[in-house]
Amino acid sequence: MAGMLLAGCTIGTLRSGPEPLTALNRVAEDPATQLRWLDRVTWGASASSQAELARTGLAAWMGRQLSPRMQPLPPAAQAQVDAMTISRTPLPELARALEAQRKAAEALTDDEQKKAARQAYQQELNRLAREAQQRFVLRALYSPDQLQEQMTWFWMNHFNVNIRKDAIRALVGDYEESAIRPHALGRFRDLLGATLRHPAMLRYLDNAQNSANRINENYARELMELHTMGVGSGYSQADVQELARVLTGVGMSLQPADAPPPKMRPEVQADHVRQGLFEFNPNRHDYGAKTLLGQPIKARGLPEADEALDRLASSPATARFISRKLAMYFVADDPPFSLVDRMVATFSRSDGNIAAVLRTMFESAEFAASLGRKFRDPVHYVMAGVRLAYDDRVVQNVDPLLGWINRMGEPLYGHETPDGYSLGEAAWASAGQMNTRFEIARAIGSNGAVLFRAADNKAPLERPAYPPLAESPAVRIMQAGLAAETRTALAQAKTPQEWNTYLLASPELMRR
Repeated sequence: MAGMLLAGCTIGTLRSGPEPLTALNRVAEDPATQLRWLDRVTWGASASSQAELARTGLAAWMGRQLSPRMQPLPPAAQAQVDAMTISRTPLPELARALEAQRKAAEALTDDEQKKAARQAYQQELNRLAREAQQRFVLRALYSPDQLQEQMTWFWMNHFNVNIRKDAIRALVGDYEESAIRPHALGRFRDLLGATLRHPAMLRYLDNAQNSANRINENYARELMELHTMGVGSGYSQADVQELARVLTGVGMSLQPADAPPPKMRPEVQADHVRQGLFEFNPNRHDYGAKTLLGQPIKARGLPEADEALDRLASSPATARFISRKLAMYFVADDPPFSLVDRMVATFSRSDGNIAAVLRTMFESAEFAASLGRKFRDPVHYVMAGVRLAYDDRVVQNVDPLLGWINRMGEPLYGHETPDGYSLGEAAWASAGQMNTRFEIARAIGSNGAVLFRAADNKAPLERPAYPPLAESPAVRIMQAGLAAETRTALAQAKTPQEWNTYLLASPELMRR
């Protein structure tokens, strides 16, 4: 019935602002359906989010999600974010200070002092990476702009970097903040360009070492294979080589903003660019003629990269690759061709407007029919459990959440290869994974008070240390749709903690 109603919706249905009662609103009049929408569009349904959706109406609520207003977090969460070094210190200043610390450690001649200084440097990198992870969790749990946070995670996974490499631990927070989040619902071409200019990507895929006399193809290959067109889309190894030549000289510099440019030939001096840590160095650029995807590159210097990105972003192969991956994330591991085709058409018609592509998907009968069926990866599972159990009560210590995510094998910014974590059920549905999820469900449902005590606080936990899940209005709505086996298990629970555990570990809570 939901799919039949949604089939008649139009793009205008999801625009922000006051809306009349539309087919989309009628679909979500039922509170249980509202919870299913929230489970898919947000990081997890809760009683307060269901009440807001019911009050606003699905059409207007979705319009606001697709056009986020960059609202602050609740004060208790925002204060934690504002106190972080990565929130207070601009990246160039932070990176230069760390480089000075590293050099000072290497300059020491006493072995013990050098060992201690190196350890302090590594600990500072770890601390900054931890801050980025903590900030992500707080935003995922409490941001009013839930779809933007979902899409930030999606694009961080799509344009993956790994914190175990080099000093990316110090860069990843700014990468998410300045390259990904501002463009998560904007034009794909703008997002692509922002990732190309960020030092985290340039270091991770080695383009900082790519120069005319020493070509490195790593970034060029992943730019075509993983970021834009996809495998088997028609580009050749020669195209990879040509794109690598285009990207020569695109790198980073830790020089202060007012430092003089490097010495270079007079005829290329005007091509030098330094913005923050990004630098285009003409001395390292291959100025020879280039052909990409069957057409010559006409620009010169850094504009060659922009011309190449324009060509990649506007490729029909890119429209299909990105649309299908979005449908895999939000609809099904093997999304319907009909839905992907419509998303591709919107991508091409809208010049790669991500929100417009999502709008087409959200309005579809295929999306409505998929609700409640998409298997949760570890990050989604943990976030959804905490949101359902504790709603908008702000955690004071997110480290247990990070530990739970790590135990299930999906640490934030921790995937080593450029392809990012799998979006499919097969990667996360093993017997071992399910056993771990049961243990995490028990931790959330029996001892969740650890989240509300600062990490350095040794005082006894509050009592009771578990959430009153059975009293949650969202859970009461949800119970009517639980399978008979789940209801039987809940009825056999001997304590509230057991009841919480059985619910959070139920098959229904594994899906969104």
